[in-house]
Amino acid sequence: MGSDAMSSAPGRGPAETARFAAAISTDGEAERAETQVVEAALAAMDGRRPDLACVFVSHHYGSALEKLGPRLAEAVGARVLVGTSGETVIGGGREVEQGPALSLWVGHLPDTELRPFESQLEMRTDGTGQFVGAPDVRSSERAGIVMFADPYSFAADEYLASLDRRHAGVPIVGGMCSGGMGPGQNLLFTERGLSTHGAAGVVIEGAVEIRSVVSQGCRPVGKPWVVTGCEANVLRTLAARPAVEVLFETLGALPEEDRALFQRQPFVGLAIDAAKENFERGDFLVRGIVGIEPQDKSFAVGDTLRRGQTIQFLVRDADSASEDLTQLLRTRGTRAPQAPPGSRGALLFSCNGRGTNMFNRPDHDVGCVRATLDTALPVAGFFANGEFGPVGRRNFLHGFTASVALFAPRGSPW
Repeated sequence: MGSDAMSSAPGRGPAETARFAAAISTDGEAERAETQVVEAALAAMDGRRPDLACVFVSHHYGSALEKLGPRLAEAVGARVLVGTSGETVIGGGREVEQGPALSLWVGHLPDTELRPFESQLEMRTDGTGQFVGAPDVRSSERAGIVMFADPYSFAADEYLASLDRRHAGVPIVGGMCSGGMGPGQNLLFTERGLSTHGAAGVVIEGAVEIRSVVSQGCRPVGKPWVVTGCEANVLRTLAARPAVEVLFETLGALPEEDRALFQRQPFVGLAIDAAKENFERGDFLVRGIVGIEPQDKSFAVGDTLRRGQTIQFLVRDADSASEDLTQLLRTRGTRAPQAPPGSRGALLFSCNGRGTNMFNRPDHDVGCVRATLDTALPVAGFFANGEFGPVGRRNFLHGFTASVALFAPRGSPW
C-alpha cells in the first residue's frame, strides 16, 4: 500500500513560518516504504527544510532498520531525528495494529533550538545505578522534550523524577519503546544510528512550543477522600477511617455497571496540587490499586502517598476514555481557522492497551485528535509500553494513557 500525506494542501507563506507534515506507508518492502514517506512528507512541506524528523516503525523491515535513522535524516535534510519501534504505528489518521508500517513526521521550526540527547542507566560496583547523559535545557519556560526509552534497560520513572528536580515545569512527552519481545529487541533511532538500550530524545526550545495533553481516561466514582494515614504506597486511613472500609463502602454504593468496572480494574486518582480544593479533569494522577490487606484494613496503590493528599476512586471504560481525551484536547487547543495550513502538528503516544483492545472501532485516538483539532493535522506516533507526560507541573510514566504533544508557534491560538 502507498503513503498517506497528512498535511493539508500547501499554502504559500514566509520562509520563517513553522511548518509540519507527516506520511505513513504500509508497504512491506523497506526501500519502497522509505521512498513513499519521504516524498509525501517533503511535498507537504511546501519547500521548507525540515529541522526535526520523528520516525515510528514496526519490526517487519528487519535488517533494513539498522541504518534507518541516518538514511531518513539525510533524505529529508533534517539535522535532528529521533524515533522508536512500535507494536502499533500511528499516522495518516490510522493506527496500524497489524502488519508493516513506517510513519515519518517532520517539522520546520524557525527560531527554535533543537538539542538531541541520549541517556543510559549505568550500574555501579555497589549495585546502585546512575544515569549518564541528560538533556540540555537552558530556559525552562521556553523548552519541551520529546523522549523515547527502552523498557528493559531504562528506569524511566526515576529519570523523569530527576529531570523534574532539575528542570521544573518542562513538559516531557513520549513513551517506552514497544514491539520487541525481550531485552535488546526494542529500537531507538537517531540521525547518528541505532540503539537498543537507554533513552533518546530532543530538547525543543524557542519560538515553537509543545503543549501537552495527557488523557488518563478515567472518571470519578464516589467522593474525594483525604489521606490521614499512609506509609510509602500503602494507604491505611482515609478521613481517619480504615482505608479498606472506605473502599468497600464506596464499592457497595456504586451502580451495578460501575461496580463491575471497578472490580475488574480498580483505580485511584492522586491529587497533584495539595492547595486545590475543587478538582477538575486532569488534576489527578491515575494509579491502580495493587493489593488489599484485610487484616490491617489497608490497601496499596501504584505510587507513593502523602498525608493530607486528596484521593478519588476512579473507573475506566471506553466511553470515559473517549470523553476524557476529547475534553482535554478542547481545553488545550481549539481550532484556529486563521492559522496557515500545516503550521500546527502533533505527536501521539497511546498505550498498547488502547486501540481496538479498548474501543469498538479502529483508529480511535488519532481520529479523536484530528476530529477535535483539525482533520488535516499532521499526526504521527506509536502505541507504547508506557507513556510520558505531565500532570500538573510534574512528569510521570503512565499506563492506559493517550499522551499528546501539540506543536504550534509560541503563544498562538489553535
